[in-house]
Amino acid sequence: MDLNEVMDALYQFGNEGTKRIYMNHGAQEPFFGVKVGDLKKLQKKIKTNHQLALELYDTGNSDAQYLAGMIADPKLATKEELNDWAKGATWYMVSDYAVAGVAASSNDAWSLGLEWIQSDQEFICSAGWCTLAGYISIRNDDEIDLLKIEELLTFAENHIHEQQNRVRYSLNGFVIAVGVYIESLSEKAMEVGKNIGKVSVNMGKTSCKVPMAEDYIFKVRSMDRVGKKKKSTRC
Repeated sequence: MDLNEVMDALYQFGNEGTKRIYMNHGAQEPFFGVKVGDLKKLQKKIKTNHQLALELYDTGNSDAQYLAGMIADPKLATKEELNDWAKGATWYMVSDYAVAGVAASSNDAWSLGLEWIQSDQEFICSAGWCTLAGYISIRNDDEIDLLKIEELLTFAENHIHEQQNRVRYSLNGFVIAVGVYIESLSEKAMEVGKNIGKVSVNMGKTSCKVPMAEDYIFKVRSMDRVGKKKKSTRC
């Protein structure tokens, strides 16, 4: 499929009900309102096509951008491309899933994550924390700078509540990821989660809630699943 064929398919899959839901979550025009299940149908048909992913992302249509994250090849993604993607994200489904999902499996995952979390742009910063969370979910602990992770946990403990809205959510998710995927830091992450307590995030016109980091980590620890890594940062 070429770009025009994919955009036509996305248009056909568009759904007004889904579009309203996405708008309640903060989606910005232009987009058609395509369900993730329908995007997966296209992903199955296209498979991996990095060039097409770049073309789709450049349309600025968030359905196309999300699909781009599904069909991109992280190992071919350059730092320049990923920086452009981060700058082009206008809501969290793109920044935290499409962009971060590819970035976390790329060759520049660690450096990009650390760079993006310094940004004063909400969705770039949020993508940074999600990239770091994804990175530690698939990497062996001996490949991870654990001292830096501890430093970032301390930052979360002291500063999470003063961050921008979506950043608070993704930083809370980072604390959870450390507690779930890095066994040697799980107890510390749970303690940080306890000290953080409830994280307030405006979730738009939705009933979505912010998970309590301490409770989430405790549940995974009780299931004896701490340290079990994921195979992919993209679902």
